[in-house]
Amino acid sequence: MTHTYPVRVHYEDTDMAGIVYHANYLKFIERARSDWVRELGVDQRAMRDSAGLVFAVRRLEAEYLAPARFDDVLAVESRVEAASGVRLTLQQAVLRKGMVLFSARVVLVCLDAAGRPRRLPAALAPLIAAGRGAPG
Repeated sequence: MTHTYPVRVHYEDTDMAGIVYHANYLKFIERARSDWVRELGVDQRAMRDSAGLVFAVRRLEAEYLAPARFDDVLAVESRVEAASGVRLTLQQAVLRKGMVLFSARVVLVCLDAAGRPRRLPAALAPLIAAGRGAPG
């Protein structure tokens, strides 16, 4: 299953050439991941406050395939590739009208307040297992 998050490109997202600045794709996919986790029913603030756990990007592989421009309507698609004790690997893509402009493989880890790896929250595992976790 795939989670889809809509994005409209604002002027501030573009560079002097009028295309989306490369780092902003990372912001787009981060927002999509946060939205996905929220839709799963996971309150990241409560997770941090009560258990001292947070998600962090461990590794990111990105490919820039075509430019997005000011006022484009984009969709960020996210799906779970794999999940283990402390890691969650997602495939994410930014599309315009079905055309992939940017793709990324993102490895997330769960960390405690001291920055040490911890198991993913127990409540998250069944949500990920059911349809690989992404709401449709």
